[in-house]
Amino acid sequence: MENTTGFISDQFYSKQVRDLHFRHLRMAKPTSSVQECAAQMAKEQVSCLFIGESKEDIQGYITDITLRDKVLAKGLSVEKPVVEIMESSMVSIHPEASLVEALMLMFQTKSRYLLVKQGDHFEGWISRTKILTEQSQGPFMFIQSVKEARQIPELRAKWQRMPEIIHLLLSRGMKASIVNQIITTVADTIAQRVIERVIKEIGPAPAKFVFFVLGSEGRGELTLKTDQDNAIIYEDKANEQREKVRAYFLDFATRVSTALDQIGIVFCEGELMAMNPKWTHSLSHWKRNYETWISDASQETAMNYATFFDCRAIFGDEKLLNDLKRHMNQLLDKAPERFFINLGYNALQYEPPLTFFRQIRTEKIDGEKQFNLKHAMRTMVDLARVYALKFQIQETNTLERLLKLKDRGVFSDAECQELIHAFSYLMALRLENQAELLLAGSSKPLNWIRMEKLTKVQNVTLIEIFKVIRDFQARMRISFTKSL
Repeated sequence: MENTTGFISDQFYSKQVRDLHFRHLRMAKPTSSVQECAAQMAKEQVSCLFIGESKEDIQGYITDITLRDKVLAKGLSVEKPVVEIMESSMVSIHPEASLVEALMLMFQTKSRYLLVKQGDHFEGWISRTKILTEQSQGPFMFIQSVKEARQIPELRAKWQRMPEIIHLLLSRGMKASIVNQIITTVADTIAQRVIERVIKEIGPAPAKFVFFVLGSEGRGELTLKTDQDNAIIYEDKANEQREKVRAYFLDFATRVSTALDQIGIVFCEGELMAMNPKWTHSLSHWKRNYETWISDASQETAMNYATFFDCRAIFGDEKLLNDLKRHMNQLLDKAPERFFINLGYNALQYEPPLTFFRQIRTEKIDGEKQFNLKHAMRTMVDLARVYALKFQIQETNTLERLLKLKDRGVFSDAECQELIHAFSYLMALRLENQAELLLAGSSKPLNWIRMEKLTKVQNVTLIEIFKVIRDFQARMRISFTKSL
């Protein structure tokens, strides 16, 4: 067992990016040769050099690893202009962001460096190593240890530690949205390690592909009770290759899902997984799927396929998924009104658990009064989704969707804050309940919470939250469903 007493560093969680001594930008011109840049890095003793005409016009960067992988390993001439080998995907962060947010951004974008940017001005840069040194123990070192794990038993042991880690983070007041991101990042990392392992076993893919996740993982809202929701898109191939390519990806997906199930990220009961032949297809086939769902626009279609609009790539060629999303947006431009009406109806299926007398409506499970937290939150997820699709907002995360809808003027500042506070409160309660049940070795349903567990303050807060949800459902009834 790893030591957990030092898992949380209060000082680390209160620190902002500006509290770190971030490094000044060392610059080189795009026309400089690779050799000149390497000499400059050696002279200035830096591992990262930014490329651009000025600090206001940074086009990319190179690191020691860039020189190793893109120049030395390939035997390229060091006289080449550096612009030909530089990394161009740069990620920036505001100096007032927390170190927690900086690390999450680095893990999610697979970036080892972040530019520190205020307004239009770049103030410097920070490395992942610098932040990890700041916090020698903690969830981010745990994520790093997951990234380094390769064997199934080791990955299973890491996943089994999640309830303990999440319980500690919540007890120290970490925001539920960041806890969601940590669970999602660990689950993504485990899936990526498994995929790499499977490719090593069965050989490289015969076509470009992307492995993407759906539902709560697609939204970055994973909890501790999670199953697999995934699918595969592969590039269109000539007729004679089609069957061979399809056979490879179905075998690949079955091996990935089986390994994930052994680790503890279990099979989806509804078989919404890439190993199901229904959810592994060529790009053109996927485009036809979305065309059918949007043009059909029936209530049943909206219920069955709404989760496919919350999709996110975790491995492979992301361009394939981006191509599908562009196609989806074109379809949404011309979508029949009944498509949005039925998505709206979908969001009205789960009413907040309030009685006529404004008390929490419960069900008896094992002789105890309980209510389902997941169902209480589902309305808010569906509500944010239907508005996001209507206004073609690209984000899949519920809180990010709400903020974008506020920016578009769909919700006022006050309405947006009410929904965000409500969603965050329910998510924190749900995560805390799951962690406690799992740590106690309970086999009870993890999305149900016992009424006797709630304090009076929690009870009153939940009643107010359910009123907020009910009011927004009333608004949706008018906005989307007309007569409903």
